[in-house]
Amino acid sequence: MSKYLSSQRDALSAPALPVSREIREPLKSQGVKQREPLVFFIMRLNLKAVLLVLTVAVVVITLGVYMRCAAFSFSPDLVRPLDRSARQSSSGGETTALHDIECSINQEYTVHCKRDENANEVYVPFSFLRNYFDVSGAVSTNSNEVAKFNWVHSTAKVNLPRGKYDARGVFMYFENYNVEVRDRVKCISAAEGVPVSTQWEKRGYFYPTQIAQFALSHYSKNLTEPAPRVRVLEDGDGNQMEWSTPKTSNMSRIWHHKFNTSVVQFETAPGYEGVISIALNQTLDLLLSVDLLLVTNSSSLMITVQNRDTRHTYSLHYIPADLLLSVQDTNIYYGLGGSALNKWRHITRDLHIDLQKGVMGDKRSPLKIRRSDLEVISIGFLGLGFFDNITLSTSDHLAHFYDAAEWFVHNQDPKTGGWTNPVRRSLNGFAELRPGWISAMGQGHAISVLARAYWHSGGDERYLRAAAAGLQPYRVFSRDGGVLAQFMDKFYWYEEYPTTPPSYVLNGFIYSLLGLYDLNSTAPGKIAREAGKLFAQGMHSLKKMLLLFDTGSGTSYDLRHLSLGVAPNLARWDYHATHVNQLLLLATIDSDPLIAQTAERWKGYMFGRRAKHN
Repeated sequence: MSKYLSSQRDALSAPALPVSREIREPLKSQGVKQREPLVFFIMRLNLKAVLLVLTVAVVVITLGVYMRCAAFSFSPDLVRPLDRSARQSSSGGETTALHDIECSINQEYTVHCKRDENANEVYVPFSFLRNYFDVSGAVSTNSNEVAKFNWVHSTAKVNLPRGKYDARGVFMYFENYNVEVRDRVKCISAAEGVPVSTQWEKRGYFYPTQIAQFALSHYSKNLTEPAPRVRVLEDGDGNQMEWSTPKTSNMSRIWHHKFNTSVVQFETAPGYEGVISIALNQTLDLLLSVDLLLVTNSSSLMITVQNRDTRHTYSLHYIPADLLLSVQDTNIYYGLGGSALNKWRHITRDLHIDLQKGVMGDKRSPLKIRRSDLEVISIGFLGLGFFDNITLSTSDHLAHFYDAAEWFVHNQDPKTGGWTNPVRRSLNGFAELRPGWISAMGQGHAISVLARAYWHSGGDERYLRAAAAGLQPYRVFSRDGGVLAQFMDKFYWYEEYPTTPPSYVLNGFIYSLLGLYDLNSTAPGKIAREAGKLFAQGMHSLKKMLLLFDTGSGTSYDLRHLSLGVAPNLARWDYHATHVNQLLLLATIDSDPLIAQTAERWKGYMFGRRAKHN
């Protein structure tokens, strides 16, 4: 058999013998005809006919469905299986069908959910979970276009201390604060150089806590940001600009004997056609600084700014009037105060903020304007007056800081030592606070500002005296006009809101302690000891009362549940994060493990951790 297979393989592998022409030719001559491929012709003809018929059928059906689509619908019995199959997910080669199911929430109401029968799982919509558990979530996509759902319990941020807290250095994490851009800040007063709040009154008022935060943020930014870029435009001496002066106006540089330098004197004809000005095309450097003396009520400083994106042009006017902010079309007016005439003033203005607050104040144009879109077109003067040292820079944080420090020096109640709040304040369940109340948080913040101003200025006694006087309300009970309360007739507490009965707000109390610590660290002798004694008294109370704010999953904003016998006032996550940040900072100056351990536990609550149950 093997020999037979071998012979067959040899025969198959042998080369084919050629058919000679002599053999092929006789085949033709014998009349042997080649067969016509008739079968193939018929097959091609039938295929074309079939395709034509199918095409016509598809067109007719499509047109029929299109013409009747308004009245056409699938059977519900057909839609449900299709819908389930469309929602099938593939995992490991297997498909899982999700079916509708009603979820009963504590037998109070129902939510539409999905059920995986194979895995015995029920899927609850995140829109329900977000509100029910007070969590956040969003879908993100990485560089590989892979989607991921991010679930977070808190979007607030914990700021870890850089080291031991320094009363001369950065205040907590306030370099991240931008107080002036807040919606509840009406504007930065041109007369005082500090923010005007609308938090509890739309007309605007000076809120000491907000002013102090403005100061502390700029002081901290000065320590953490690079040195600013400064462009000197005119100083009357080495830096002089070519001013455009109409024939009806005059400008000259004169020697000022008191300042021992040259200043610029101007006198213009009435109306904008008489303005003395310089043309600029300055971007990014939008912090204007100028020494200014105005002689008449019709005198003013005018800055023209353009939005390079929209090409809209605005005029910022700084006038000697008792005016916060007024807007007329594209003209925005800031008042320098009615007593601004005939005395030199150093003015520092963030032109972006001034423009933004003016535009936002005009209800017809509630626009957000990007700083990078702005360009200073010109600076001009009208009326009669003098100016010197005009600069444009990227920032001037210390100027803002000292404007606020001066406000605290000049606006302190000489009898009580407090910085009063000129508005009513209502807290649910407590008696209303009438205008003139004092806040321990405001006192502490102000003392933190003044302690730094005293140190940074090289010992200006005005700041020290104001800070020392600010200790007085710490010794006076709230019912008598101070900020002092006592818990269970034993532990002293400094009240952010001096309510009746006491409310014991935690974050405001800790801020008041930091002010005491700052003064104790920077002031000399008796004042330092006085501040240190009040600080130690407050820290003792904090350690005894701290755990009263722990809910096992978060913190309470205050202790009204003990004062009023009502439900706890739970702290929002941003306030809870403030509690954590404050304790982490206190842990750097007080080694009691209670503070650090509590801070870590509270930080865990922000990531969904909970206290153990029994």
